[in-house]
Amino acid sequence: MHIWGVDRVTSLRLRLEVEFLWLLVSGRVGDMPVAPPVVLTIAGFDPSSGAGITADIKVIAAHECYGIACATALTVQSTQGVRRVEEVEAKIVAETLAELSSDFAIEAVHIGMLGNGGVANAVADFLGAARIPHVVLDPILRSSSGAELLDPAGKQILVERLFPLAEMVTPNLEEAAELSGMPTTGAVSSETSDCGAALDAMRAAAGRLHELGAANVVVTGGHLEKAIDLLSFSTARGFEQEVFKAARQRSTSTHGTGCAFSTALACHLAHGRGLPEAVLLSKAYVSAAIANAPPLGHGAGPLHHLYRMHRQQRRAALVIEPETAHSRK
Repeated sequence: MHIWGVDRVTSLRLRLEVEFLWLLVSGRVGDMPVAPPVVLTIAGFDPSSGAGITADIKVIAAHECYGIACATALTVQSTQGVRRVEEVEAKIVAETLAELSSDFAIEAVHIGMLGNGGVANAVADFLGAARIPHVVLDPILRSSSGAELLDPAGKQILVERLFPLAEMVTPNLEEAAELSGMPTTGAVSSETSDCGAALDAMRAAAGRLHELGAANVVVTGGHLEKAIDLLSFSTARGFEQEVFKAARQRSTSTHGTGCAFSTALACHLAHGRGLPEAVLLSKAYVSAAIANAPPLGHGAGPLHHLYRMHRQQRRAALVIEPETAHSRK
């Protein structure tokens, strides 16, 4: 058993006393701390913490918000893929959301994996009644390893009920194509150096998603040779678009990038930032979290969600290209 020496104990006591005196002199003792924005994540549980609610809580903490969570499913998975999904009963989800909303003033909601139509309906019922200021919907249809994570009934409810309730919808290019009913092309489903074709596909998908009820859309293209995201958002003058570009990082630590991006976006909206700024900052955060990620696991490793606690951010170069695509659909 290790026993601290008297000098070390005395030094620690003196340091604590000095810190307390500083707080007393500065008038901070007794002051009520300012509450951070509360961000709720509704998603599945990933035991590897690369995605899902445990990863989301890390992202929320990294953005100086307070995170609360509602699990929609338990999964058996690791960095090497999803092995099994056990969905949570819709009644439990509904009761959890009701309990949390009765106790917290929720500023923003991030919606990830829903699993089935029953859970999707429960979430839609909650959002319709709660009227939370900011809702970011990440329409997760399947895992990167190919496991189906939303049934056909859930997809229908996603479009018919959740799209109109969301401030922002954040599908990747393949999800956007499937939800919009577009044909799956090489530019959508596989890595390509033809960024022009991919961007055209993003614009077409975004226009269709607007027609289906999505007010604002970010179509992400992290799988492309050049990481391109398209923001298409409604203004008084119609729909405008901005393109965000970054060099693609050659890294195996990419598990949960979509979850991290959409959760970060919810946090920035909770802080009161506008859509273009929120998208830019969220993309920069994900790029830095990939760049700072240590190698973990034997498959697609997780991002370093809390990299800011340990080292300075290595910023990826980003370019914004504004467009005036008024009322483009």
